[in-house]
Amino acid sequence: MLVTIVVLDSVGMGELADAANFSDAGAHTINHIMEKSPTPLPNLSGLGLGRLKGVNTSDTTISGTATVAGGYGRMREVSPGKDTSTGHWEFMGVQLEHPFQIFPDGFPPEVMEKFDAATGRGHLCNKPYSGTEVIKDYGPEHVKTGNPIVYTSGDSVFQIAAHEDVVPLEQLYQWCQAARDILQGQYAVARVIARPFKGEFPFERVNQHRKDYSLEPPRTVLNAVKDTGQQVVGIGKIPDIFAHQGFTEEIHTDNNLDGVQKTVARMRKAAQSGESGLIFTNLVDFDAKFGHRRDPAGYAGSLAEFDRVLPDLLAAVPQDGLLLIISDHGNDPTWHGTDHTREHGLLLAYRPGVGEIDLGDRETFADVGATVADALGATWEGPGESFWKHLS
Repeated sequence: MLVTIVVLDSVGMGELADAANFSDAGAHTINHIMEKSPTPLPNLSGLGLGRLKGVNTSDTTISGTATVAGGYGRMREVSPGKDTSTGHWEFMGVQLEHPFQIFPDGFPPEVMEKFDAATGRGHLCNKPYSGTEVIKDYGPEHVKTGNPIVYTSGDSVFQIAAHEDVVPLEQLYQWCQAARDILQGQYAVARVIARPFKGEFPFERVNQHRKDYSLEPPRTVLNAVKDTGQQVVGIGKIPDIFAHQGFTEEIHTDNNLDGVQKTVARMRKAAQSGESGLIFTNLVDFDAKFGHRRDPAGYAGSLAEFDRVLPDLLAAVPQDGLLLIISDHGNDPTWHGTDHTREHGLLLAYRPGVGEIDLGDRETFADVGATVADALGATWEGPGESFWKHLS
């Protein structure tokens, strides 16, 4: 049995009931993208995207009348957050009681003094900033001084930007590990992120060299599946999110298309060799390149690109396999600011030969992990209700 999960990072399905607590009442990533930049998504429509509660349908974008082959629904995030780590951890059975630490005024002196001591240099910025704007505003000074650019956002992150010609990648990664070691306890952030850039002003981010250093999660469904002796393959930034815990194999990706191609190749390899287990992929471009940059047209184009290659993913699902297409939060590119938005997660499920199934509004993202464990015969006594019985 092979289960494949593909996360469409930040493709939110409309505000959660508590969105107002996050200043996100009215946010709706998929609807607002289609309103600003109408784009046909026939293959996602064929999996049931147009059947989802609150999703606007149209003859030219998301079809509400298409023949559907698969299960569809939305998911509620119960953990108090709207960031990548919170969403992904909940997928795999970890529901947070308290949110990860955020630092809207920048990191305190006691943190930055330790970081400066670890790097042997000073630092620049140390406040919430857009990732593209921060290298425009602080990049020239960084090139002159060699001091790293430290910034955060509305998420629980400590981000370090450095020019690859000024700070070699390995040194940047060492600085990130030093920051990860510092940011524990009362200062624990979910992720430390290496943000290299290159070229001449106004500079260009090198997303394929990005690297995340996450807090180590408690035991997850990933560990439960690995303990059965089955494969657990993390593709893209998935292994980083889980601090490399619970995987038997890790595969790097450069962009969304590369992520899909490597996922398809790994699915085919598993099918040919008779392997069982989980392939878990994150497609980050929706979020990093278009959501945070508030680019509805670019976001729509990226969704259209995924829709075009979706048939390749469907064709690679073994006869007894399962493909889940999900999302971890929203990032409405029409919304104020540049942060994520508190929204329902997407849930589309495909099995060869299985017809239309309404999976409804799931009570927690953890239903994904419970379903994976159920399908793969792994013991899991944590949160989540499996929907495997509806698909098998």
